[in-house]
Amino acid sequence: MKWYADRPGRLWRQLTADLFAAAWVWFWVSAALVARDTVLALRAPGDQMTRAGGGLHDTFTDAAAKAREVPLVGGKLGEALDKGRDAGATLVDAGRSQIEAVETTALWLTIALIAVPVAFLLVTWLPLRVRYARKAAATARLRDTRRFDLLALQALTTLPLRELARFEDDPADGWRRRDVAVVEALAARQLAVCGLRAAR
Repeated sequence: MKWYADRPGRLWRQLTADLFAAAWVWFWVSAALVARDTVLALRAPGDQMTRAGGGLHDTFTDAAAKAREVPLVGGKLGEALDKGRDAGATLVDAGRSQIEAVETTALWLTIALIAVPVAFLLVTWLPLRVRYARKAAATARLRDTRRFDLLALQALTTLPLRELARFEDDPADGWRRRDVAVVEALAARQLAVCGLRAAR
């Protein structure tokens, strides 16, 4: 496939469009990463809750173990302190749930901010580029193998009527008579439409 034209005008337009597409992807990837970092900053309360809950859990666990060593009331005191340990575990679970929710939101937001703009490119810019590359490659092959009659025929069937009206004589009649000048002029016009140089 031939991705770029030979003629400077069309070549610069293609390069500009490709650079714009690359800048578009870069912008949205950068924006997605910034958004992800911003959302992930919201996990700080969850981290604090997890640390506080962990500390509470450990403190009450140690206190309950020591309380059980107290004669007579140690068992009941230990059970009471176990509730504090359970509260710490609950706090840890709540913190982890918040962290998971924030991380999941950050992940899907990042995916959406990258996938939607890239999908937009895939359905707009990329098909046009691939279509041009295929057409230009086929046209260049006809030029290189000197099949000017086929290029001229393509020009006759695809060029606007105002373009064909510029010929002094009927270009279709000249093509049928295999008039070399007419065939070469039509072929050159078709090559120009694709942004390709005429055959040497």
